[in-house]
Amino acid sequence: MAKVLIVDDSRTSRKMLRNVLENNGHVIVDEAMNGQEGVQKFQACKPDLVTLDITMPIVDGVEALKMIRAFSSDVKIVMVTAAGQKSKMIECIKLGADEFITKPYEPGEVARVVESLLS
Repeated sequence: MAKVLIVDDSRTSRKMLRNVLENNGHVIVDEAMNGQEGVQKFQACKPDLVTLDITMPIVDGVEALKMIRAFSSDVKIVMVTAAGQKSKMIECIKLGADEFITKPYEPGEVARVVESLLS
């Protein structure tokens, strides 16, 4: 069971991710609507895993990834991407992202990615 922080500007996406993760026994410690809020909540919650949407207002997922990695090299970070964000994905790998999941979510894929990172 991992403590998870979900960072996504889409309420529907956060709810779907929450459902999949909770159904797999994880605890959602908090949610954030943009990268700036996500970084603040990361520092407060100290989660085991963070899901970061790449495209968000104020601070996007790429910048939030940089900031979170500055605080912790241990936390597992899963980037959430829409189709066609290949260059952003490559940038995120270079910045220390652990894994990717694609919208729309396939619950089995989300569970597999999270379990592989936490095992």
